[in-house]
Amino acid sequence: MNDLAKLAELERDSEVGVANTGESWTILRMILWSAEYLKNKGVETGRLDAEWLLAAALGVDRLQLYLKYDRPLRSEEREAFKPLLRRRAGREPLQYIIGRTGFRELELKTDPRVLIPRPETELLVQEVLDWASAGAESVWDMGTGAGAVALSLAAEGTWTRVVATDVSPEALSVAADNAERYDLGGHVEFREGSLFEPLEEGERFDVIVSNPPYIAEGEKGELQPEVRDWEPPEALFAGEDGLDVIRQLVAGAPKHLLSGGLLALECGLGQAEGIAADVQATGAFGAVRIRADLTGRPRFVTAERGAV
Repeated sequence: MNDLAKLAELERDSEVGVANTGESWTILRMILWSAEYLKNKGVETGRLDAEWLLAAALGVDRLQLYLKYDRPLRSEEREAFKPLLRRRAGREPLQYIIGRTGFRELELKTDPRVLIPRPETELLVQEVLDWASAGAESVWDMGTGAGAVALSLAAEGTWTRVVATDVSPEALSVAADNAERYDLGGHVEFREGSLFEPLEEGERFDVIVSNPPYIAEGEKGELQPEVRDWEPPEALFAGEDGLDVIRQLVAGAPKHLLSGGLLALECGLGQAEGIAADVQATGAFGAVRIRADLTGRPRFVTAERGAV
């Protein structure tokens, strides 16, 4: 039986309660079938996504499914699950469907107004926290999106001032909601604007950190549908080679960093060495370091500001 026929069977079962085989739709059976269905639609993490979606439909934690694998699903539960499954089969990102993303110690509200926070960026936060352990007080997160970097730094660090900016007012609205959820609204100042526009004249920080747009326009066709068709393009693409935003940030960063302050950037594959050279070429920084991500690929560029 093909996917469409099986989904039609599931829809009929929502009315009659059991499959044509007489076998009920238990939690386990639904997960296994849905995992295969999603796999056939090109979703590589079909089993995991099916579990997250079913947990969302049932209003339970995903791990609770393991304790109830043999429980038959009620008709209304199957009805709640079907539209979620259809959306994921259409390659809408899981995080947009369930409305949240786990990031370090936080669970962040996530919808199509913001880029989905990635696990790699958790390492960028750790780089800053490790460096700031000596007593840095102020940090600017450029391009905050859902607020993942700024809010994690505010929650885990000892900053006296955290400024988070974004060109998108819609993204800032999501970030503010996330701050409110964790009672961090009084610890993070959100400002709207592109690059250095939201900063005051002469305003300087101990740290400038950013996970900026860094995908080349010509690479759009190579992206997964979840990214290409759903995530906000202004948070993804930055010119012909993907470095338009990063070049401007590197050039202007010295003016807004205190002596000895840290510049910490996330970048795309194959970009780190060129960015490091640009940082060095400003003449404003000491040694430039390139750090690897979870897969061992160069992903982060950091450097300390020289004397001002």
